Amino acid sequence: MTNLKKYRFEYVLMIGAIGLGITGFWNIFFGPEAKPTSHHFFHVITVFVWLFLLLYQLSLIGKKQVWGHKQIGLSILFFAPLLVATTAIMTVHSANKGVISGRGDPLFVQNVMGTIELAVLILFAFVVRKRRALHGAFLLSTALAFVGVAIFFSLLTFVPQFKIEGPETFYRFAYAAITGLVIRLIIGILFFLKDRRNNWPLLVTGLMPLSSFLVGAILESNDLMPRSTAFVGSFNETITFGASFVIMLVLLLSTGLLNKKETVVQRQGELSV
Repeated sequence: MTNLKKYRFEYVLMIGAIGLGITGFWNIFFGPEAKPTSHHFFHVITVFVWLFLLLYQLSLIGKKQVWGHKQIGLSILFFAPLLVATTAIMTVHSANKGVISGRGDPLFVQNVMGTIELAVLILFAFVVRKRRALHGAFLLSTALAFVGVAIFFSLLTFVPQFKIEGPETFYRFAYAAITGLVIRLIIGILFFLKDRRNNWPLLVTGLMPLSSFLVGAILESNDLMPRSTAFVGSFNETITFGASFVIMLVLLLSTGLLNKKETVVQRQGELSV
């Protein structure tokens, strides 16, 4: 009970992210025109593995099982690059699909910026891993990033006022996106007010979509959106996956995550408590 009380907001965010993930992906797998591809299955599996891994890590910290948390956390070396790689490949796939259809990709900028955002949040989480609360806030921010996207797709699927029923209602797409981003920002602000010293990454994550709007506006004003979409859509998906995985893995290793000396020192400190 003490564990739940101390981290109740974090648990609510994590469980909410998992629940919204289910409703967000629902239409892709169970909708009337559902045609999930291998890309969707691979991405969904890695997203939920990541979220459940974070939830499990939160429970270990709540029980003060720091050593167990650190040991399980080493799986990040595999799952973080995998998550970034599947997100990157979905971005390329979506852009390519938009180019082939001739309608473009309305989520192109958000997908590209979201992939970069995810990689940066995870990387910084391990750059500052010695500051446990800040480390946790960066990792929790990845769940918040998924929440905004999940709310967007959930609104389009389940809320009549946001459902797109033809060209005349396509404006609802933007309304759903803005609603998801506003909720994401509110959550970030609430966590920041809870702990200004350590939870600022959640506030930054809540504000991050503003950079996507800025980049999108720049591309649109310079008539670069079609060419940018075509450029990203032309990437080889296999190479994109492999390159993203390797780059993220190398970046994580560069933080000294497998530093044996650091591990021994932390272990001795925990045994002396």
